[in-house]
Amino acid sequence: MKETELRYVLALLRVQGIGDIFAKKLIQHCGGAEAVFTADAAILHRIDGIGEIAIQRLKAPAVLEKADAELEYIRKHNIKVLYYQDDDYPERLKHCIDGPVLLFTAGKISFPEQKIISIVGTRQVTPYGTEFCKKLIADLAPLNPVIVSGFAYGVDIVAHQAAMEHQLQTIGVLAHGLNQTYPPAHRKYCPKMEENGGFVTEFWSSSNPDKENFVKRNRIVAGMSEATIVIESAGKGGSLITAGMANDYNRDVFAVPGRVTDKYSQGCNNLIKTQKANVLTDAADLVYMLNWDLAAEKCKPVQKQLFVALEEEEEKVYQYLNSKGKEVIDRIALECNLPIYKVASLLLKMELKGVIRPLPGKLFEAV
Repeated sequence: MKETELRYVLALLRVQGIGDIFAKKLIQHCGGAEAVFTADAAILHRIDGIGEIAIQRLKAPAVLEKADAELEYIRKHNIKVLYYQDDDYPERLKHCIDGPVLLFTAGKISFPEQKIISIVGTRQVTPYGTEFCKKLIADLAPLNPVIVSGFAYGVDIVAHQAAMEHQLQTIGVLAHGLNQTYPPAHRKYCPKMEENGGFVTEFWSSSNPDKENFVKRNRIVAGMSEATIVIESAGKGGSLITAGMANDYNRDVFAVPGRVTDKYSQGCNNLIKTQKANVLTDAADLVYMLNWDLAAEKCKPVQKQLFVALEEEEEKVYQYLNSKGKEVIDRIALECNLPIYKVASLLLKMELKGVIRPLPGKLFEAV
């Protein structure tokens, strides 16, 4: 996007009473942000929802002055700005009616056509939640997913660190401008985050991490991802809001079950009980439910090891495939007398060990 148009987009977003939804409507009707400001009042009056007060606010010099100040900050700090009509804007977020008109980014972020998942949860993460999160990301690493979270305490930062440990791109969605770090204690992670992905925000340099910004931020976390995973949550919390937004966007939601007596399992258990989330017990659940292809070109190669040790049920599945050739998961489950969810988990583990491989048509064969 040209800098001139960016200036007017920034100005439009500074007009009181005009949010992302209405801003997109004005841009679409007039053919661009600059055209909104240069349009005759009679033309603007024809747009449903705009009145005399809004038109007067559009003509106020202050909105352009604020836009110029932010544009100077963007230039000075070499911030990359993603416009909702740009090719490099997150594809899934384009389909969210309330997705941000602009995103400000820092780091080496790219949004290729690949697997993007959000991992959220309580700030008071338990050892159970920590270990589950680390293992989940480690098991998913061969598929090279992008890990999105909110850079907060607890589950968020565990997910970011685990992603970086496995050289996965990870994106922190912020509830404030790029000129600050919140929480301040996480400043030490910023350089490595920016090498392995970076940060995204819709908030200007003048924005502080106010409470309402975190709720607004959550729609970006949910909207840019194929699925949202809740690791741990109390009965109420920001991660449940994110899960609700993901459901509203028709995204898949997964929750990790826990003991009914555990405070930070209540939210996850309720999501599952009310059928607002799928049960997530391991990486195989996610792979199976999202229909991810482990043989995709962008996945990291998994080499077969010599003398691989197989568990009893893995050996059973391997021997069946070895004798029968390629087969679909339903048939494997039937012939091996195992539930489908169990077979899905076994197949993922066995592929990571390099003893089976998936084929088109949801078929599997022994290597």
